Amino acid sequence: MSRIQANLLLLVAAAIWGGGFVAQSTAMKAIGPFWFIGLRFAVATLVVLPFVWMEKRKAAKPLTRSNWLTFLLIGVTLFGGAATQQIGLLTTTVTNSSFITGLYVVFVPLIAVIFLRRSPHWIIWPAALMALCGIYLLSGGSFSRLTTGDFLTVICALFWAAQITLAGSAVNETGRPLGISATQFAVTAVLALVVAIAVEPISFADISAALGEILYVGIFSSGLAFALQIIGQRYTTAPQAAIFLSSEALFGASLGALLLGETMGPLGYVGCALMFTAMLAVELVPELTRRRHAAA
Repeated sequence: MSRIQANLLLLVAAAIWGGGFVAQSTAMKAIGPFWFIGLRFAVATLVVLPFVWMEKRKAAKPLTRSNWLTFLLIGVTLFGGAATQQIGLLTTTVTNSSFITGLYVVFVPLIAVIFLRRSPHWIIWPAALMALCGIYLLSGGSFSRLTTGDFLTVICALFWAAQITLAGSAVNETGRPLGISATQFAVTAVLALVVAIAVEPISFADISAALGEILYVGIFSSGLAFALQIIGQRYTTAPQAAIFLSSEALFGASLGALLLGETMGPLGYVGCALMFTAMLAVELVPELTRRRHAAA
């Protein structure tokens, strides 16, 4: 596969994820957030399971009890991210949600600093400040205008960052990315369905009304897009992959405007641009610095 083809696969994955924000928002006209999360990740689990079986056959060593506990913890963080994002969409726009969620790119290295005591690249600090300014402008120039959903989405980005950090460590230790995916999907589905049964009403009519969104997010956003990402990143460079995958926020905002009629003021667009620049800087600057030192 050529690099151009690989980058196109990553672009398709980002577009699917961007569409997922719209599906998540429209689904809640018919179904509660926890029922949607539970059913979505139940579908995702079924989609990934056949590939887990193939991965297990090729595995060099079996999983330990410690590995399984880590997988379960990853599932808990995924549930936290999915829940705060989904509930947040009740009171924020798809545009805000897609861009604020992308802040996990900035939060991942910050978590490494706080919990893993790893020294970050210098770009982390200006990027974090740029992202904060972006959120401020996204609110129209006043934090008081940020909704509860916006703040929940910031918490969601923190959960995603924790999930990415734990999953990255677990993949390096076990070599089981698909096993991790299936486990975290299953854990999230079970936790969400337990909460949904306790606090949200449901009927077959509700599920039928949201079935299209459930299947789209479960099959395409979780199953297909994940596979495209894995394939694409094998044949392209990390900086290029970062550029194409971070376009998820742009697709989310564009589709929100096109399909849901969402709009924002000039300051909001500047804020989105600042946040997008911060996301790219965190991914690209360390890699470019590494290459320059290697060439020297």
